[in-house]
Amino acid sequence: MNTPQQPTKYFLYIRKSTDEEDRQVLSLEAQLTELKEYAEKEGLEIIETFVEKKTAKVPGREIFNSMLNKIDGGLPHLIGILAWHPDRLSRNSVDGGRLIYLLDTGKLGGLKFPTFAFENNPSGKFFLAIGLSNAKYYVDNLAENVRRGNRAKLRRGEWPGQKPFGYIYDHRLRNIVPEPKEAKIVKKIYEEFATGRHTLKSISARLADLGGGKERSNYSIENLLTNDRYIGIMRWNGEAHEGKYRPLITKQLFAKVQEVLANRRKPRKSKKRHDFPFVGLFNCSCGSMFTAQFAKGNGGLYRYYRCTRKHGACAEKYIQENELQKQIIEKSQTIALPADWSKEMLEKLEREEKLQIQSADAFAEANRKKILALQEKLDKLLEGYLDNLIDEDTYRRKKENLVQQKIALKGEQDTLLRKRMSGWNEPLREYINTLIYAGIIASEQSPQEIAHFAQKIGTNRLISEKIVSWDFVPPFDFTAQFLASRARRRGEQTSASPHKKSRSPIWCPQQDSNLQLTA
Repeated sequence: MNTPQQPTKYFLYIRKSTDEEDRQVLSLEAQLTELKEYAEKEGLEIIETFVEKKTAKVPGREIFNSMLNKIDGGLPHLIGILAWHPDRLSRNSVDGGRLIYLLDTGKLGGLKFPTFAFENNPSGKFFLAIGLSNAKYYVDNLAENVRRGNRAKLRRGEWPGQKPFGYIYDHRLRNIVPEPKEAKIVKKIYEEFATGRHTLKSISARLADLGGGKERSNYSIENLLTNDRYIGIMRWNGEAHEGKYRPLITKQLFAKVQEVLANRRKPRKSKKRHDFPFVGLFNCSCGSMFTAQFAKGNGGLYRYYRCTRKHGACAEKYIQENELQKQIIEKSQTIALPADWSKEMLEKLEREEKLQIQSADAFAEANRKKILALQEKLDKLLEGYLDNLIDEDTYRRKKENLVQQKIALKGEQDTLLRKRMSGWNEPLREYINTLIYAGIIASEQSPQEIAHFAQKIGTNRLISEKIVSWDFVPPFDFTAQFLASRARRRGEQTSASPHKKSRSPIWCPQQDSNLQLTA
């Protein structure tokens, strides 16, 4: 069998991709050096060098295709290709087949490899095809091993992908674990966004301020806020899996953030506005809203609030922002508790919390049994799927439902173990702290916070004859009535002083029989 004439002119092709799994593959510089030395020893003339940094697992390499297109288009001289190994040229059947076809048609004169013997004849092309097939088999087998390993990790509750922000990879546990600083940032971002006072852009800036790196795009921020890995659910190829790592946030907080995101997606008209903190907070006695504007006077620029006169002419006078803020503070302080009352109430609350530990433990045990029952259902569901008793779509749908239930129960159990108390304690603590804040609001330097506080405690907010008024929302209406009644009986001002020493009738009615709540 005659061997075709071997070319003396060669294209030099070197390749190494960033996702190369084989650590034994030489670097681009090493391949170039070795191949040039090989060409000089063999007397081969290199007329052009092609360098590529892309995987050969799939067709579509631009530089490789450009080289073959030059050969396929016809050259004035016979040309060959010099490469380190056949797997540098191809790891897929399309590119491998094209190389062999160019050899068959005579447009490609030959191939040279320092690590692989090749002759341009039928037996040589046969062994080349085997070498290229081995390269493809290696890639396919490697990918299957990776997929199998990922499936095993998912079954064990280990996250196989790239770690999300807020976690680090613990090689000892072979799973992700919270990174202390980043985990606090993620929780803070979720909590602040759940208030509804942030846009995607502003929460991105807030994330950067807290130490989350540079500002991110809206798409990146939305991915962070919809990443249910933070509540312990791992999604892989459309299937939900239970994560055996510590969630960063509760399912309730995650649901609240999704609700805020859904509302944010609704189209809204926006316009640039000045920073008037009390705009939109008060109505005029005529029924119109109060707005704000700048006005010059006494050598300065001041902010005034006035009626919008949407309902016609109105005689209500302007009120300066400083005066409006002063009246809001005075009105807020009518629900301020004396310091000794608040201290006594918080101590009583702490004692009540301790008494509930036993009942919380009983509830946690019941939760644990429910979780075990759900796990049994998951196991039976998997057995039914493996025995072909249910189809894949039904299996995935029912599995996700069970996983969601299990994650929810685990979240409740974690909350119980952390707080060791029932649901009424935190609202009560928030109520007491609000009454405490009412006493120190005069020291608050931020008009925005003062406006937010007035919005929180009051409704039917009104300005009439430059006087601020509102109705307290429950339960602050009871507090205002009780403190006002107590002050009238003692001949005091209606504003309760937070510094006056007295006994609290709320928690210790036996200490003063004349100060009952029903009075």
